[in-house]
Amino acid sequence: MVTTTALEAELLRLAGSVPDPELPVLTLEDLGVVRAVHLRGADAVEVELTPTYTGCPAVEAMSRDIERVLREHGMREVAVRTVLSPAWSTDDITPEGRRKLRESGIAPPRVRAAGGPVSLALGPTRTRSSHPSGPAGTDPAAGSAVSRAATGPVEPVACPHCGSADTELLSRFSSTACKALRRCRACENPFDHFKEV
Repeated sequence: MVTTTALEAELLRLAGSVPDPELPVLTLEDLGVVRAVHLRGADAVEVELTPTYTGCPAVEAMSRDIERVLREHGMREVAVRTVLSPAWSTDDITPEGRRKLRESGIAPPRVRAAGGPVSLALGPTRTRSSHPSGPAGTDPAAGSAVSRAATGPVEPVACPHCGSADTELLSRFSSTACKALRRCRACENPFDHFKEV
């Protein structure tokens, strides 16, 4: 069993306090991407960082910001290492991070039942159902009726503004690749939804 020193715990807290460059309302701790900090000498440290997806363009900015913060706190050498296994998942977003997303007008990712894998269903590329309200408990983004029947109903994405579950997908991509653009049918506000991974 690997033990964490008090200094490593403090450095982990500092690295986690860095704001996410794409979603500055979240810290890297909220996002769950800083995995570990290991001392490599009296003033040298290695940070393990898992990107939200392979090729995430924000990794360079995250690494630079972590290096800056840890150097400001006395670390002469800071190495940020990208770790791809275990892969990051939206389940790694903390409850505090989910609260911050909701309060900033972004619907947080839905939580997986029993911590299992996210179901992937391939279907038509349309973004809106043929019926304005769609079948109860389903999301047109989840795929065809056949694939929905196999995986069960999809939990609706609640509007972060009014809480209504009566929302529709407008675009699978929004301001960043990790978010989709949705609209609430109840309050008619558009909003981003942090997609489940």
